[in-house]
Amino acid sequence: MSKAAVILAAGSGSRFGGSPGEKLLAVTRGRPLLAHAVAPALEARLDELVVVSGSVDVSGAVPEDATILHNGQWQEGQATSLRVAIDWCQRQGHEAVVVGLGDLPGLTAEAWRAIADAPGGPIVVATYGGRRGHPVRLDEDVWPSLPIAGDEGARAVIARHPELVTEVACTGKSVDIDTREDLRRWS
Repeated sequence: MSKAAVILAAGSGSRFGGSPGEKLLAVTRGRPLLAHAVAPALEARLDELVVVSGSVDVSGAVPEDATILHNGQWQEGQATSLRVAIDWCQRQGHEAVVVGLGDLPGLTAEAWRAIADAPGGPIVVATYGGRRGHPVRLDEDVWPSLPIAGDEGARAVIARHPELVTEVACTGKSVDIDTREDLRRWS
């Protein structure tokens, strides 16, 4: 089964303050925040690494061999970024996507691989200490059910169809960096 790692990095980061997209390019531990989120996805060595951008050019924060897709409708919510990625992956012949967010620097390559390789599906969700987080694998069977607008990706499908979900305990932390204080604490 061909699987792509997808990083959604198109949000404005409004709770972070500053200009749209500033959060993902904020330097911490010597690199942009987005680079910390991308590195384990790349290290997991899935069939393709896809980064969906929106408000800013993220090319300086991702490896050259990553596929960068621009979501011109990024202001309409996360679902539009997920749709951009799904449409691309479908055209490339991938049968599943493993999705993470650009502001989640604590995920590990092991978590990306565990979710990618887990039996079950068509939705596989990482858990940390019993709490659901990222990454999340979405097999092509559920792609038509995903929302096309709004600020929810697969969450609505997961809520409506718990029978489609397999949980996998993972190492690392699914800690979301929303504010400058979050970034300071993580750094």
